[in-house]
Amino acid sequence: MQLGRRASGAVLLTLGFITLALLTAVLAIGPAGEAALAAVPSRDTAYVAAAVKAADDTRPPTRPTGLRPCPVPLAPVEYGYASICWDASSDDTGVVGYDLYRLDAGGFVFANTTTGTIGGFSGELRRLYTMYVVAKDAAGNVSPPSALITVAALTGMTPTGSPSPQPGDHVPPSKPTGLRDACLQDYRGVTFCWQPSTDNVAVTAYDVYRETATAYAKVGTISASGVLNFTEPGLVIGQRYNYVVVAKDAADNLSLPSDPLSALAREGLPTPSPTCTVSYRAATWSSLLNAEITVRNIGTTAIDGWTLTVDYPASAVHLTSGWSADWTQTGSRLSGTNRQWNKVIPAGSTTQVGFTASYSGTQPAPVSFALNGRTCAVD
Repeated sequence: MQLGRRASGAVLLTLGFITLALLTAVLAIGPAGEAALAAVPSRDTAYVAAAVKAADDTRPPTRPTGLRPCPVPLAPVEYGYASICWDASSDDTGVVGYDLYRLDAGGFVFANTTTGTIGGFSGELRRLYTMYVVAKDAAGNVSPPSALITVAALTGMTPTGSPSPQPGDHVPPSKPTGLRDACLQDYRGVTFCWQPSTDNVAVTAYDVYRETATAYAKVGTISASGVLNFTEPGLVIGQRYNYVVVAKDAADNLSLPSDPLSALAREGLPTPSPTCTVSYRAATWSSLLNAEITVRNIGTTAIDGWTLTVDYPASAVHLTSGWSADWTQTGSRLSGTNRQWNKVIPAGSTTQVGFTASYSGTQPAPVSFALNGRTCAVD
């Protein structure tokens, strides 16, 4: 019985020592133990780290450079392929691909994507195509656009015979030239002009593109029948912007882009205070419009001799007759010059003139009035 008690005591003492040792080990882990456990790699650690790195990446790749025509990477086919090469862009986390954009009649459109530095797209054999390239990284950052390049769509080998000519007009207009900055000194923003292009039939319009941080954006279209001057408001005064102009014809043939123009957004000249106000009333019947305009001199001196201009939307009205002024029409502008009896408009006084014009569709409204070239406020 004595022996049994001793054996039981030994067992209990041994269990106590084991428990104490375990508690000591747990307490000894502390921060070092937690660090050791944290150091054990998880199977998702690399993925999470890559995702965090991509989320923190806001730096775009560098602009692709060195664009040049390249051999067509295709076997001979009946259609063409516009192919280019370029020098690789660099990026702090690595470039994952390049997007190509092609110029169509409506603007630049996405054409193809590639992971290498050679690319292109299918097109009409021997037709010229203008394009640019942007680089992109894993975080979705996009580089500034490359310079524009124009290449012909060719086949992998020289065709054995000439393709049958397609009917219709396939001759593009000539390249716009003579781009000149600041053609309107009094305009606040960017303004520039250029020389007209030529075409075997006729140039119909010019599209204007501005280089942005990642693309070439279409910012305007100028009719070939008007003044070849482009204006863009709402830009940062004192900053330069790069533009190109492309001519097109009725068959949507596109010219080569003009040489780039760096245009400065300017303050413009101060706008003089108006010296006149006008009130405009119009009565209509059938397809005729009868306009009555009251002009008030709000300046401090008399107006001795005047011409009133009334601008309508393009081709909105056609002058048929007028009164109290000698009326003429140029395009969508109607001009009325004083008669001898109403030549002088004293300060604070008014004179009343009017005209009859034909129109079609919805009744048109004037867009502006000016007296001797100075804009009038509208009552």
